[in-house]
Amino acid sequence: MSGLFEKSSTDQVSSANSFNEKVEVHIDRTTDKISKIQDDPNFNFDHELEELEILASEYRQNRTWFQRMLALEIEMNFENKNHMVMLLGTFAAAAGLLSGLDQSIISGASIGMKPALNLTTNEASLVSSLMPLGAMAGSIMMTPLNEYFGRKMSIIISCIWYTIGASICAGSVSHQMMYAGRFLLGIGVGIEGGCVGIYISESVPANVRGNIVSMYQFNIALGEVLGYAVAAMFYDVHGGWRYMVGSSLVFSIALFIGMFFLPESPRYLVHKNRIGEAYAVWKRLRDMNDKGNQLEFFEMRQAAFQEHERAKEESRFQSAMELFLIPRNRRALIYGSLMIFFGQMSGINGVLYYLSTLMEKIGFSTKHSVFMSLVGGGSLLLGTIPAILYMDRFGRRTWGMNIIGCIVGLVFVGAGYQINTSTNLPAAEGVYLTGIILYMGFFGSYACLTWVVPAESFDMKTRPLGMTICSTFLYLWSFIVTYNFTKMQNAFTYTGLTLGFYGGIAVLGLVYQFLFMPETKDKTLEEIDDIFSRSSFDIARENIANAKKWFSRS
Repeated sequence: MSGLFEKSSTDQVSSANSFNEKVEVHIDRTTDKISKIQDDPNFNFDHELEELEILASEYRQNRTWFQRMLALEIEMNFENKNHMVMLLGTFAAAAGLLSGLDQSIISGASIGMKPALNLTTNEASLVSSLMPLGAMAGSIMMTPLNEYFGRKMSIIISCIWYTIGASICAGSVSHQMMYAGRFLLGIGVGIEGGCVGIYISESVPANVRGNIVSMYQFNIALGEVLGYAVAAMFYDVHGGWRYMVGSSLVFSIALFIGMFFLPESPRYLVHKNRIGEAYAVWKRLRDMNDKGNQLEFFEMRQAAFQEHERAKEESRFQSAMELFLIPRNRRALIYGSLMIFFGQMSGINGVLYYLSTLMEKIGFSTKHSVFMSLVGGGSLLLGTIPAILYMDRFGRRTWGMNIIGCIVGLVFVGAGYQINTSTNLPAAEGVYLTGIILYMGFFGSYACLTWVVPAESFDMKTRPLGMTICSTFLYLWSFIVTYNFTKMQNAFTYTGLTLGFYGGIAVLGLVYQFLFMPETKDKTLEEIDDIFSRSSFDIARENIANAKKWFSRS
C-alpha cells in the first residue's frame, strides 16, 4: 500500500510533478463551480483561508473530551499527509475482510453443519443465501445511517451487527438460530458494503482514489481465502463448523476499535455545514501548502452550498426523486446498477458459496474439496492485486474489459464438466481448475469496479441513496444466484448453467461496458459530474472513436 505513495526519490519527484500538472489542469478548467470561485470579485483567496483557519481553531478549542468520546474518535496526525491517507484507506478497506470471510466460510462450514443441525437441502441453501438477503436489508438502512450518523459511524454500526450475527451463528442449536445469525451478519455486510466506498472516495485524493477503493475488493478476496483456510484448519476438529462461522468475531472487534482512530469524511462534514470540523479533517488528509488542495476544498464547499440552496426549495421526496428525474443522476444509477448486474449474474457468488461442493462434483474427495477451494479463493485474491496497483494508471475501462477473461474461464469450466471423470479424472480436474483459476482471477480485477464506480459516480447529494440502490441490487442478484444455484444446475445442467446462462450474461456485459462505460480516472468527484452530464450516446460515440484510434495505432 505504501508503494502508492512512496517509491524512490526520483519516482516521488516524478509523481509530484505529475500530480501538480493535474492540479494545474484542474484549476484551468472552466467548469461552472470553479469559475464561480475564481471569478467572483468578492472572493479573496487568502482571506477565505484565514477564515477557515479560525473556524478550525474554534472547533478544536470548543470541543470537550465528552464530545470527542461521543464521536468515537482518537485523533491521530502525521507530518506527511500521505501517511494519514494510507492509514484511513488501508484500515477502512480492511472491512472487506469481514465480508469476504463470511461469504466463503459457509462453503466449508456447511459440510459439518448439515448433519449437526439436521439441515435439508433447501434449509442449507437458505442458510447460504440468507446473508445476501440480510445484506439487502442493510443496504436499505445505509442511506439514513449515512445521512444522520455519518460515514465513519455507519461502519462502526456495521461492526456491531457483525458481532451479534457471528455470535448467534457460533452458538446455533437449530436451523432457525442459524437463519437469524446469517441474516444479521448480512445486515452488517450491507451497511459496510456501501459505506466503505463512500467513506474512502470522499476522503482520499483523486489520483489514488481508484487504487484505495480497490483495496476493499482485495480485502474481500483476502477474507474469502481466509474463510477457506479457516475451514480447512478446523475441518477435522469436533464441532469445527462453530469455530468457522464464529471466526469473524476477531475481525469485527478489531475493526470496531480501529475506526476510533480515523476521522469522519470531510465531504460529509461540509454537507452537514460543519465547516470548521471539515477543514480540520482536511488539513489532516491534505498538504495545505498545495493550492490545488485549497481549491478543492473551496470547490467542495461551493458544491455543498448550492445543494443547501436547492434543498430549501425542495421537499425530502423531491430531493430523493432527483436521482431518477435528473438525467445526470439517472445515467449514473443505470450504469452502476447494470455493471453490478452483469458481474453478479455471471455467477460469482454461486461459485464462491458452493465451491467445496463443486469440487466434490468434479471428482475431489470431501476433505480435498475443502482444501482445493483455496485455489479458487487464491485466484480471486491474486486477480485483485493488478487492479489495486494500476487502477488509476490504466483507467476504469481497461479493468472493465477483464470480463473477457471471465468468459474464457467459464468456457473451460463448462468443458471440464463434459469430460468423463470415471475414465479421465485428471483431465477433467485439470480443465475445471484451469477454468476456475481464469474465471476467479479475472473477476478479481473486475470486481474492484463494483465498489469504485458507484462510489464515485453520484454527486454528494444523491451519493448515499445511489449507493444504497446499487448495493441493494448487488445483494439481490447475489441472493438470487446463491439460493437458486442448485435448482438452476439441475434445470440447465452444469455446462448449460456456466456456458449458456452465466457466459451469455458476461458477453452482454462486455458489449454494454465497451459502449457505455465512461472513463473517470484522475477526476475529482465534482469533475465527474460533467462526465455524467453528457448523453449516453455521446459517451458511446467517444468510446467507439477511441477504440478505432487504439486499433489503428496497434
